[in-house]
Amino acid sequence: MTALQRNVSAPIDPVKLDRLAEVAIKVGLQLRPGQDLLVTAPSVALPLVRRIAEHAYKAGAGIVTPFLSDEAITLSRYRHGHDASFDRAANWLYEGMAKAFTANTARLAIVGDNPMLLSGEDPVKVARASKANSIAYQPALEKIVNFDTNWNIIAYPSPSWAKQVFPDVPEDVAVAKLADAIFAASRVDQDGAVAAWEKHNAVLRERTEWLNGQRFHALKYSGPGTDLTIGLADGHEWEGGASTAKNGITCNANIPTEEVFTTPHCRRVSGHVVSSKPLSYQGTLIDNIQVKFEEGRIVEAKASRGEEVLKKVLDTDEGAARLGEVALVPHSSPISKSGLLFFNTLFDENAASHIALGQCYSKCFVNGDKLTPEQIAAQGGNKSLIHIDWMIGTAETDIDGVHADGRRVPVMRKGEWA
Repeated sequence: MTALQRNVSAPIDPVKLDRLAEVAIKVGLQLRPGQDLLVTAPSVALPLVRRIAEHAYKAGAGIVTPFLSDEAITLSRYRHGHDASFDRAANWLYEGMAKAFTANTARLAIVGDNPMLLSGEDPVKVARASKANSIAYQPALEKIVNFDTNWNIIAYPSPSWAKQVFPDVPEDVAVAKLADAIFAASRVDQDGAVAAWEKHNAVLRERTEWLNGQRFHALKYSGPGTDLTIGLADGHEWEGGASTAKNGITCNANIPTEEVFTTPHCRRVSGHVVSSKPLSYQGTLIDNIQVKFEEGRIVEAKASRGEEVLKKVLDTDEGAARLGEVALVPHSSPISKSGLLFFNTLFDENAASHIALGQCYSKCFVNGDKLTPEQIAAQGGNKSLIHIDWMIGTAETDIDGVHADGRRVPVMRKGEWA
């Protein structure tokens, strides 16, 4: 057993963990020789960070720079921090990240924190800290959402997260079960993971090519509690699976991923829709979301749980109550079939068709890399400090593509591709 393997928690298969690191570098990032890599991760994920570094250097990385967060340190701020602390954020750090991305540094984020970590903290302080961080993060976020560089997100099964997903079993069993779920969803549970991703990307590419060929004007959703029309941005382009960043490198931004997605027209959404799964947002579980849209904006919002937090989110800025993404996912996706609620958007968004409040992706426009922010806005793209996905698809959801002349084409029936 190697020193690296000894540092892995016993319930986590070291071979599959190493395979995940390899897929992140070879598929998620397609890291190029000489390219630097910036990694963000919870401290508990250090065993995976070490494997990432090893595979990155084998691929010829220039320098790998990790930034680690820690749940205990995060809680210390809420328990002992001065009140003024909650309106501050590390601007210098995000400005540095933006500078790194401009210089062609690749970005890898490992998620794994306890999704309910802040559930017992003052929600006003949580909201203040979140807003301050969102504002400070803008320089780096713009480089990411505009695909200036190749980037990727993967997950690590931390004990605190595992106990949220599997609360009724001992911690080591919960970690093992979450690890198995992550590995299966990420297609690293068997040999040939890189080839499996090539095959999966080809399937997603077929979907995006069909949708782009249709040039729909809008999507019409029908289902229990849902009667919604989402206009699509002028010159929108569907994306899914592997995508080419502005630096010319093709990457899989999310591992896992089952979605194809594009940019809605932020001023042409009308009707009402209900959530099909709970949304875990900064320690609050927001459940049974019900919203009404008029001229692209949410004018009514309710939730059976977490409604106060939902309304705070919608008040973040002008664009927070409008849509920045619409994504299609079949009800039969592997993550949906698992029957698990991961409390993490990276996974839960791939269990159902979904929409996202807030910032759009400029990548989801024809020649998006050449459009100015003003042109993107004119074509219907939304701008906001937030980007929050929540699930609306079910086994009863029908979706039609609507052409500009009113013709309808079935896109999904009973939650599956038509």
